[in-house]
Amino acid sequence: MKKYILETKQLTKSFGQQKAVDNISLQIEACSIYGLLGPNGAGKSTTLKMITGMLYRTSGEIIFDGHPWSRKDLANIGALIETPPLYENLTARENLKVRTLLLGLPDSRIDEVLEIVDLKDTGNKRSGQFSLGMKQRLGIAIALINHPKLLILDEPTNGLDPIGIQELRDLIRSFPKKGITVILSSHILAEVEQIVDHIGIINEGRLDFQGAIDHHQNLEELFMNSVHNTKRGTRQ
Repeated sequence: MKKYILETKQLTKSFGQQKAVDNISLQIEACSIYGLLGPNGAGKSTTLKMITGMLYRTSGEIIFDGHPWSRKDLANIGALIETPPLYENLTARENLKVRTLLLGLPDSRIDEVLEIVDLKDTGNKRSGQFSLGMKQRLGIAIALINHPKLLILDEPTNGLDPIGIQELRDLIRSFPKKGITVILSSHILAEVEQIVDHIGIINEGRLDFQGAIDHHQNLEELFMNSVHNTKRGTRQ
């Protein structure tokens, strides 16, 4: 029997009369990488913000690790949504120290996550002087600081050069072996296709497709068919 670390059931978010997320039911297997795909403005970030407690859901359910989601579950969820939450006048170690103090974690955890994201040798360099790729890795380190079971990454490679993308891709691939499930949101199909186990395609707030990735299938064709079917008012 499959174990789902996260499920949503008819999850909906409305802003006034507009439904940004419309009855989405996701199933995220434990220790896997799930690619959440969709055009810009499709509802991906809104969905992730509900899962991380940044937005209240209008209706529907969120099930985390077999029980109804509550804010206590945020202790087991790490997230990097939009831009990394950095104090740019602080070093990487100092940024992480702020989090360990808030969470009551030992300083040894700082070295552990810096090792994971390959930022141990940044010394006294302030994070505001980091490259974009280094800032993204520090953002992931912050998301990992609390030993999460689920890691949510929203468009993590935006603005990165090819080397930065490859480094981040390798890092993300390593997480399931550490017992961490990853939800990776992106609109870049080639990026997702190389690393995910399952995909969900969201368009206009609705889930058009969900299933295991088939490397023999043309993901771009599947994506475009889903998007076009939505615009024509049909469903697969």
